Amino acid sequence: MSEAAASVAVEAGGDRYDALMDVIRSRMTSRAFDPAQVIPHEHYAMILEAARHAPSGANAQPWHFIVITDQGVKTKIMEYFREEQVHRARLKMKFPTPDYRGLATAPGMIVIASDFRWVRAFPVLNDGSDLDRMYKENAERILLQSVAAATMSAHLAAAALGYGVWWVTAIGQQAAQEAMKPLLGIPEELSVLDIMCFGRPAKPPYKRWKKDLAGITNWNRFDPAHYMTEAEIDEWVAKTRHKVMFRDAENVD
Repeated sequence: MSEAAASVAVEAGGDRYDALMDVIRSRMTSRAFDPAQVIPHEHYAMILEAARHAPSGANAQPWHFIVITDQGVKTKIMEYFREEQVHRARLKMKFPTPDYRGLATAPGMIVIASDFRWVRAFPVLNDGSDLDRMYKENAERILLQSVAAATMSAHLAAAALGYGVWWVTAIGQQAAQEAMKPLLGIPEELSVLDIMCFGRPAKPPYKRWKKDLAGITNWNRFDPAHYMTEAEIDEWVAKTRHKVMFRDAENVD
């Protein structure tokens, strides 16, 4: 490649990066939507097309996407999470739980499920040994990372289409699985991993606080200055978590 051609390629790459970062920065969480909006069928297809091109361990693609357009089903999902919200309050969990009523207002909703039997596609021994258990634990992490990559791809596609997005992840507990699977006809062997809601926000979204680049970047070796003790993490949870979850970045002191 000539020097001039290389320069053009670098410039084009820079333009693509800038376009990508515009989409990434525009992806902001919305927890209440305009329920009158109707998501075009082709937008669901575009979002899921982005999701299916995500990378995955062993190229297993261990994901299933359930598009929810039935308002009655959305309402039932919301009702479960409202019950969970009350349950957390009774447990005095001290977690700043979001208002789940917004789930019922989401014009677009996609439930993401996976089949943990796909861990067999990753390095495992299947002999019941302690070493096998270690490999299977790692295989589960590979599966979760794979599904997370697909989910994030879907989120970015939705953001590129101009939608606000809500990544609902509070469904790991057994009660959530028992509520969601019969409602959505999901086989017992599968697990619901998260729910993606999207649409026109009911109010302007805000950009949430992000750690600065220097604070998360390490060159060649982990920077000891970035290490936090358990006491420091506990202090962050007690004094900072609620601020960074629900405040505009400019209002986080």
